[in-house]
Amino acid sequence: MESLLCRRLSLKKRYSLLLCLAIGAVLAYQLTRSRPVGRRMSRVEGLRANSSQFTLERKPFRILGGSIHYFRVPRAYWEDRLLKMKACGLNTLTTYVPWNLHEPERGVFNFEDELDLEAYLRLAASLGLWVILRPGPYICSEWDLGGLPSWLLRDSNMKLRTTYPGFTEAVNSFFNQLIKKVVPHQYSKGGPIIAVQVENEYGAYAQDEEYMAFIKEALLSRGVTELLLTSDNKDGLKLGGVKGVLETVNFQRLNQDDIKYLDGIQPQKPKMVMEYWTGWFDLWGELHHVFAAEDMVAVVTEVLKLDMSINLYMFHGGTNFGFMNGAAAVGVTLPKPMVTSYDYDAPLSEAGDYTTKYHLLRNLFSLYHTQPLPEPPSVQERKAYQPVFIQQHLSLWDSLHFADKPLKSERPVNMENLPVNNNNGQSYGYTLYETTITSGGNLNSENNVRDRAVVFVDKHFIGVLDYKTQELSLPDGKGKRTLSLLVENCGRVNYGKTLDEQRKGLVGDIKLNKRVLRDFIIHSLSMKPGFVNRLESSRHWTSMRQRPSPPGYFRASLYLNSYPKDTFIKLPGWSKGVVFINGKNLGRYWSVGPQQTLYVPGPWLHRGDNQVIVFEEQETDGKIQFTSSPDYGMSVDV
Repeated sequence: MESLLCRRLSLKKRYSLLLCLAIGAVLAYQLTRSRPVGRRMSRVEGLRANSSQFTLERKPFRILGGSIHYFRVPRAYWEDRLLKMKACGLNTLTTYVPWNLHEPERGVFNFEDELDLEAYLRLAASLGLWVILRPGPYICSEWDLGGLPSWLLRDSNMKLRTTYPGFTEAVNSFFNQLIKKVVPHQYSKGGPIIAVQVENEYGAYAQDEEYMAFIKEALLSRGVTELLLTSDNKDGLKLGGVKGVLETVNFQRLNQDDIKYLDGIQPQKPKMVMEYWTGWFDLWGELHHVFAAEDMVAVVTEVLKLDMSINLYMFHGGTNFGFMNGAAAVGVTLPKPMVTSYDYDAPLSEAGDYTTKYHLLRNLFSLYHTQPLPEPPSVQERKAYQPVFIQQHLSLWDSLHFADKPLKSERPVNMENLPVNNNNGQSYGYTLYETTITSGGNLNSENNVRDRAVVFVDKHFIGVLDYKTQELSLPDGKGKRTLSLLVENCGRVNYGKTLDEQRKGLVGDIKLNKRVLRDFIIHSLSMKPGFVNRLESSRHWTSMRQRPSPPGYFRASLYLNSYPKDTFIKLPGWSKGVVFINGKNLGRYWSVGPQQTLYVPGPWLHRGDNQVIVFEEQETDGKIQFTSSPDYGMSVDV
């Protein structure tokens, strides 16, 4: 009996011990999760710029960097892309932070899922990559309004990127949330962040002499202690700097005068190309830009021979998913929107493939390492699925009751000032303006369409108004008829001095036969996930046997009986619109090109039925095609 009692006690002790160990393990895991994963080295002194070479831990250090934006890559592929970066011989990741995604409504912040910046920083650290963080608030990046939230434009007096109180208050509120997440991931605290950029290319804007000092202080006062940098092209260097912050230069072709100028304004400081442009962006209606691999690597070789540090912009471009692409207004006669793909002709393609540039760079960077580089990870397999046929359609007019309550207004109201999204206005997508007319005649936009309006009378297509076409002839008819203008925000300008003018929708009066039109019903069609989910459950879908007339939504199902693979959607015979797959917005397509395919990440698909919804403005082919390789259109050298 006594031995049995002893055995029970010893079992109890064992169970208690096991329980304590388990609790200890869980606590240890939680602690390591909450702390940045750092390299196993003592941290005495971070990145410094006190001589002609950077030092890290007081030893010479060269930044071999590459840009990959977490918000342009599906989270499931973050690790794959960073491992490929590491295997190319790079030691530093650079990323922007898009304010407009992280604060979609004033005071509403999102750092979850695909926007989990801290998870991205922890991942970089765990893979042995340093980080240069570029938190903006303005980021350019061929991104809508350069990353600034559109709700700022509700203020008619707004002066973006200045010390205008309405702007600085919003920046302070955002930085209060952002910087406290970033600070624990700094080098001095065991994290991967070795430097932080102050704003972005401010020398090309330069509207306020006090602004850069404000941004610098906004970072320092919230606990940023690592090396601060600015980033400008050669012309911007004259106006983009701020006292006590290292200036870096951006370019594609090496000009020794640029390097001499950089040396002249900050002698005995390390020289760095913060943005070495490995390719270029594309605009709808133009050609696909490419930059020859041999030319690119020749410049990188020369930069390294000059003992400079370098960051490849982009190392991997990714995709402008959704409605987030920017637009160009500099160097073009009229504003032109960016395409959905951000392939950028970068060393790692939009879908994460190795390119000639990647292999040439890997060979070059290997010369700057004492140890062999890691083996590059295998490439993701892709598949050209069989075409799927449209089964059902839902007209735009039948979908309106799923959208926000319409606004009745005597005059047109631009999308940012619509009373939707908790009075933050509409940020992206389409806005439908409808009014009653009693005659035909000359419809004149007065150049108040931003950016493109598809025009209907009693739901019959009439034509398109945009920056080029500002007049249309409306047919005569009897009695009262409904004039509809489906206005698309094609993407706000992201660079240049017109940022304050980027309100979208109808931004002023339109005229019929020189008479101003009044009394509008305005529908906000931002096509956010909730709206798309409501559409999917609608009972108003009709069979394709009834000849559909766009604009409207077209539904098909892609059935997969095996593990999903990456693919590309191709829509020959369609005109212009947006594709949603399992509720995710893949981005815009447009027959004018150059881009002819949309990237579909495998992790966004699943076994069984995958729901594909296409919003088409004008013309449909009735089927959706898939291909295993992208088509970015006819190319032209940068």
